[in-house]
Amino acid sequence: MNLHEYQGKEILAGYGVRIQRGKVAQTSAEAVAHAKSLTEETGTEWYVVKAQVHAGGRGKGGGVKLAKGIDKVEAVASSILGMQLVTPQTSAEGKKVHQVLVAEDVYYPGETETSEFYMSVLLNRSTGRNMIMYSTEGGMDIEAVAEHTPELIFHEEIDPKVGLTGFQARKIAFN
Repeated sequence: MNLHEYQGKEILAGYGVRIQRGKVAQTSAEAVAHAKSLTEETGTEWYVVKAQVHAGGRGKGGGVKLAKGIDKVEAVASSILGMQLVTPQTSAEGKKVHQVLVAEDVYYPGETETSEFYMSVLLNRSTGRNMIMYSTEGGMDIEAVAEHTPELIFHEEIDPKVGLTGFQARKIAFN
């Protein structure tokens, strides 16, 4: 099963997990309306506009961009919607972007510094179990981290009979 980022976030929110607030748009006008709604809810003026395609590496391919202010959201959404997004996980022709997620930018600590991490739930095909892969060095450059410093990527296999344990959750949070 392939899920878009916004679909995965909706599932997590259904279980009470705090997620980055955002809405999906299919036009730049919808993106602006969603950004205005986010400003009313949160007071934010920083947004992240993310292409919704089934591929990793969207940021490196130009499919994830920060926008400061409503006007910038419109320009960024217009530049992403309709593009052929080519990433390391797509074919050479890429994937056409039909929708974007307009979300509050919760990871932006200031003009000169940024902070990001990588976390993914995936199927370990050799064991048939779900696994959480995570790194504080990840984000857009997770492939480079995997190549150059693989010891900074951590894994937690989830036993389907038990689920994610408190011990594993604490290990992930503090690793």
